[in-house]
Amino acid sequence: MIGDLLPLAIGVALSPIPVVAAILMLLSVNAKRASVGFALGWVTGILTVTGLVTAAAAAGLMSSASQPSTAASVIKIAMGLLLVVIAVRQWRSRADDSIPAWMTAIDELGVAKAAGLGVLLSVLNPKNLLLCLTAGVTIGTAGLNPAGNAVAITAFVLLGAASVVVPVGGYAVAANQLRGALAGLKNWLQAHNHTVIAVVFMVMGTTALAKGVTGF
Repeated sequence: MIGDLLPLAIGVALSPIPVVAAILMLLSVNAKRASVGFALGWVTGILTVTGLVTAAAAAGLMSSASQPSTAASVIKIAMGLLLVVIAVRQWRSRADDSIPAWMTAIDELGVAKAAGLGVLLSVLNPKNLLLCLTAGVTIGTAGLNPAGNAVAITAFVLLGAASVVVPVGGYAVAANQLRGALAGLKNWLQAHNHTVIAVVFMVMGTTALAKGVTGF
């Protein structure tokens, strides 16, 4: 199960927008409080979506403990196709290096607004939402018991949130040492935003398609 979830968690972790948002907060005047709020919101959003979808999938889409239903396979194929479509669109837009307007306003965010932004980027961002939905379906249709589902969800959330939580935690203990590296990472992610998303989502999409096809 962890092996099946790993590509999806990596896709969430490598999503450039929340990583850049966290880094921008760490470079802002309200760095520590805003970044902690953002990290908490990010984790909460991933956990909520994945947990709810897992519960729904386990209750209604699982035909047996060992074999996923046809409906689950169809959902995985549909999600895989959507991921591939997004990957192609992002690849075609890789020359666009424009920065979203909300990034320029991060300096003014307090704890509450930063936490809200974290939730929004995890729940309302179509790319991240699709990965969390796929993970929830994967866990919910695997035939695990409730404890197994909880472990799988926890592992997915921890891996997916690591790219935001680790820099925030590292900054809390070594702010001065990390400032230069974070600035460099922010510039790289901004410059290669579309390319990173394209590669990651193509891998996620083909993986989901393979899982869906083999489920029939």
